[in-house]
Amino acid sequence: MKPNLYLQDIFDLFDAVQKCKIFEDQKVMADAIPLSPISEINQYFNTEKDQSGFDLKDFILRHFDFDQPAQAISRSQTLPIDEHIEKLWDELTRTADVEKGTLLKLPKPYLVPGGRFNEFFYWDSYFVMLGLQVSGRIEMMENIVENCASLINEFGFVPNASRTYFLSRSQPPYFSLMLDLLAESTNDKTVYARYFDSLEKEYEFWMDGAAELENGNQYRHVLKTKAGAVLNRYFDDENKPRPESYMIDMEDAEMSQNPEFYRNIRAACESGWDFSSRWFADGNSIRTIEILNLAQVDLNCLLWHSENTLAKASELQNFEEKKNNYRKKAEARKMAIDQYFWSEGDKIYKDYNIKSESQTSSEHIATLYPLFLKLANQEQAKAVSETIKDKFLKVGGLMTTTQDSGQQWDAPNAWAPYQWLGYLAMKNYGFEALAEDIKNNWCTNVERIYRNTGKLMEKYNAIDIQSIAGGGEYPNQDGFGWTNGVYIQLKKNK
Repeated sequence: MKPNLYLQDIFDLFDAVQKCKIFEDQKVMADAIPLSPISEINQYFNTEKDQSGFDLKDFILRHFDFDQPAQAISRSQTLPIDEHIEKLWDELTRTADVEKGTLLKLPKPYLVPGGRFNEFFYWDSYFVMLGLQVSGRIEMMENIVENCASLINEFGFVPNASRTYFLSRSQPPYFSLMLDLLAESTNDKTVYARYFDSLEKEYEFWMDGAAELENGNQYRHVLKTKAGAVLNRYFDDENKPRPESYMIDMEDAEMSQNPEFYRNIRAACESGWDFSSRWFADGNSIRTIEILNLAQVDLNCLLWHSENTLAKASELQNFEEKKNNYRKKAEARKMAIDQYFWSEGDKIYKDYNIKSESQTSSEHIATLYPLFLKLANQEQAKAVSETIKDKFLKVGGLMTTTQDSGQQWDAPNAWAPYQWLGYLAMKNYGFEALAEDIKNNWCTNVERIYRNTGKLMEKYNAIDIQSIAGGGEYPNQDGFGWTNGVYIQLKKNK
């Protein structure tokens, strides 16, 4: 399948629509569904576009359907928040039995995040599963895992989301953690055997080219330090504007001196952090984005978990050689995480820049991953906990960074995934009071906004708790899958 399916076949038309900014949100055209064969639409466009009185928007509305969700989910009365979430599970459920426009076919029903995000998203779905576990919706948890496995088996990885224009990148690899959660929920360890091939295939996608890579070089998702350690980075196979943010990318690229600006932007989307000062060379402007030069602590911790899970799954199936191989890889990565990401001076985990052979200056909440996955020692965990308390925890939850750049993955915003990671990370090392503060600060913020608006939001303002969080390329969205999941999972934990 071509990465952008019909978007490539109607490039001239798509380019014209996006450049004219016919739709306020450029994702609308990227998700449009053609009402007739593309060859016919192209023929009509080429015939009509130079005629007197031609109206491009009218042409688009005649030839495409727009399966757009409501931007807000309204109720005639405000329900208790837990009842509202239970209703949302059904309202956010979708099926895709056939491909429509850029939407990929999936074998099972799934949950979408909400708002403008009306497709299956990869890492969002893990945090949705946390809530489904509390709600007892085990079948939907199984559906999510099955859909991920289906995508891996077809494409070799789980795309960013289930659109053809996302087939050049993935998202943070949470599939192994999904298997843990499903095995825990069903008390069935055969999950690891059933999905072993899929997990291994996904791992191979992230490690493609590692065996041939020379020291100090990079290839796709892998890089090798000058000392020979193998690390991973976020990457995208394409170096062109994103269809869903076409003009935003083109306008930013004009001000950038980086010939791989688009690939850097796309790689940041693969990280889930689109966008953050974490990726900016000057700590402020997206035009200095350099994510391709970085090995990220979160990604490498997640791949350690994949390696560890593959070793465990191999042992369950008596695959002795594979067990030893994956265990060796996991041990090497654990050492590399400590060597390249731990900052003894700052007492925090940071990303590593392979070009400068040094850690980046950005202080960010991904420092939680080694604690979340129990890779830190007690002394490191204590130091991180103190940094979290002093710099990241605010009245409305954990901020993502200490930098306020105007980007949505920076201060003052608090995102659901990192409230769960922070809570569990602190519990893992015995910092019970701090874990409770993280939980209570964010949950109280969610409840306050819900009382005031009747909505569960994509992100929250951790400092100004009376306001709706902002920043980024689009307004704060209502729904919202991972907020629902993390909220009810946190409330269940005492």
